[in-house]
Amino acid sequence: MIKRSVIFGSILLVSISLFSRSVAAQDPDSVATADSLLLELQRELASLATPGPRQNSGRSRPTTNPDITVIGDTRAMYFSEGDRNFDFELHEVETAFKSAIDPFARADVYIAAASEDGEIQFELEEAFLTTLALPHQLQLKAGKFRSNVGKINRLHPHALPYTDIPTVYKNFFGPEGLNDQGVGLSWLIPNSSFYQEISLEITRGPGENESFERAENNRLLYTSHLKNFWDLSRDATLELGISGLVGPNSHGMITLMGGVDLTYKWKPVQFNTYESFVAQIETFLSRMETEGGDISTWGMYGLVSYQFAARWLITGRFDHSDLPDNPDWNENGFSATLGLYVTQFQKIELGVRRIWGEHMDTLYTGVVRVIFVIGTHGAHEY
Repeated sequence: MIKRSVIFGSILLVSISLFSRSVAAQDPDSVATADSLLLELQRELASLATPGPRQNSGRSRPTTNPDITVIGDTRAMYFSEGDRNFDFELHEVETAFKSAIDPFARADVYIAAASEDGEIQFELEEAFLTTLALPHQLQLKAGKFRSNVGKINRLHPHALPYTDIPTVYKNFFGPEGLNDQGVGLSWLIPNSSFYQEISLEITRGPGENESFERAENNRLLYTSHLKNFWDLSRDATLELGISGLVGPNSHGMITLMGGVDLTYKWKPVQFNTYESFVAQIETFLSRMETEGGDISTWGMYGLVSYQFAARWLITGRFDHSDLPDNPDWNENGFSATLGLYVTQFQKIELGVRRIWGEHMDTLYTGVVRVIFVIGTHGAHEY
């Protein structure tokens, strides 16, 4: 390209020189104009002929900086009981760092600043390494992470279409779900008929949990999950998950737990921006060994979620749960959540809930939740 410009400029330079001589005898102003054009063209040709640095073609250079995301969760809350039954809360600000370490592994780190009794507490939520190049469709994970049990335990609360986690998760695993330190191995099973993945995790045992507790001896917590996924049609899918857990409890003995989750999703290909439907049910059964004998309990939730416009989603959920160490105490709840998804970086939700049980007074709650995202934000699990 530069050579063509130089050739063209040289021809033009000769033409201007001849022109300047031909007009020299006619008009001094014309001579001055021609000389000015000649000098300007000479300077431009000199700059074209001088080699300079190549311009960037538009593709950015590889960078070692991680993708950084900040997600805020702020709320206004109402409770039907208590002297102070209306309040505001910056519930959580989560900062995520994600990056490929090299061609063989990636790292994910989540740090949360959460409100606890009006004070901001910092916590390392997750920090784990995931391999990317193991043979035979295997993937290894090591660090601190949300355990792969059930349908929603791996999801962060801001990704859920309701403002509180199901009661069975809260009662059996704690308010933050099951989050522990250890290693996990997953295998994408070769299956030409449907998607199938199995995972096994070994962790040290959570420090605060209703079902499990970190043991002083070498007893560890073992969790497993089998995911089965079918395409029913081009618009509908069905997912069946089976979970198993076994580990030490606060009685110095063992807790066994099993879970099943079933999810149906409908999202038409032609109008998938404006309409979708989800039906989901999940249950856990627990058997806790104690000095006084085994305690068997269970819990479940079921929900339906309907997207009726491009930005609007409504979700209804029913909850029932025992406590893992007390089958006589149970908690029931019904909640409805209306969500406005302004963009993929902001959503506003209005949630109302009724909670009742045999050994508790009926409680009504209301929440307005605003979620905002800055930085990169990847897609959540399907």
